[in-house]
Amino acid sequence: MSSIERIKQNADLAKQTIQELKNELNFLNNEYNNILARELREENARLLAAVEEAKAHLVKLEVKNGIPQIPVPNQTSRPITTSVESQPPKEESQPTQKPQKEAKPKKEKKPKEAPPAELPVDIGRLDLRIAKVEDVQRHPDADSLYVLKINCGEDKPRTVCSGLVKHVPIEELRNRVVMLLCNLKPVKMRGITSEAMVMCASSEQGVEVLIPPPGCSPGEPVHCEGYTRQPDPVMNPKKKIFETVAPDLHTDASLRACYKGVPLTVPEKGAIVAKSLANVPVK
Repeated sequence: MSSIERIKQNADLAKQTIQELKNELNFLNNEYNNILARELREENARLLAAVEEAKAHLVKLEVKNGIPQIPVPNQTSRPITTSVESQPPKEESQPTQKPQKEAKPKKEKKPKEAPPAELPVDIGRLDLRIAKVEDVQRHPDADSLYVLKINCGEDKPRTVCSGLVKHVPIEELRNRVVMLLCNLKPVKMRGITSEAMVMCASSEQGVEVLIPPPGCSPGEPVHCEGYTRQPDPVMNPKKKIFETVAPDLHTDASLRACYKGVPLTVPEKGAIVAKSLANVPVK
């Protein structure tokens, strides 16, 4: 026998052996599945028997305790427990027509009110008042700041932090009448909340606290002719109202504080003025 024939013979034998192994493996798988299925059926039968035994025991306990047993139609299992011995058959009810509901008249939709018109951003939005400084102290944590108690016509004085230390001696501020911007949002300055701002003429030559006319009292409003005074309770910093108005605040050649060239005044009293600084910003 040649080598090629022996190789072919061995290959055929290997194929035959592999096929026999496959057949044997399939047989073993089938046997295992049959055994497993038989065990599951036996286990299921045991569980059903245990359930029936428990049901029978429960029925005995219910009967012992006087609970009537009523058989359930079309069921061969144990009767169910109920507290009612019998129930009358329900009469077949005839379908009744529901009364038609009267259609409700549709409510007329009211037209939505237009949002209030935004007020113009001008000097009228600033709450400028006459005020009097009642007390002045140096800020405990800031060398450049005064802490003032200022009467602006309210129940109690406001606390104001002002950076006037380098420009105005403390003695000149005590009991001084000033113009106060009262509707800025309160802000903390080195731990002390400042509730307003003292208005000044300011330039590189110096800073001067503005001077109201004689005879003014704390709380009197400051007006600007041609502009309606309608200040916000507190100006919203996001709307930048003061930042928009401030560039047009300045003193004129006559030292009067102005907005767009129109003097700021206390009615029947006179104009707000600077001591010596003409044509400079007011802030």
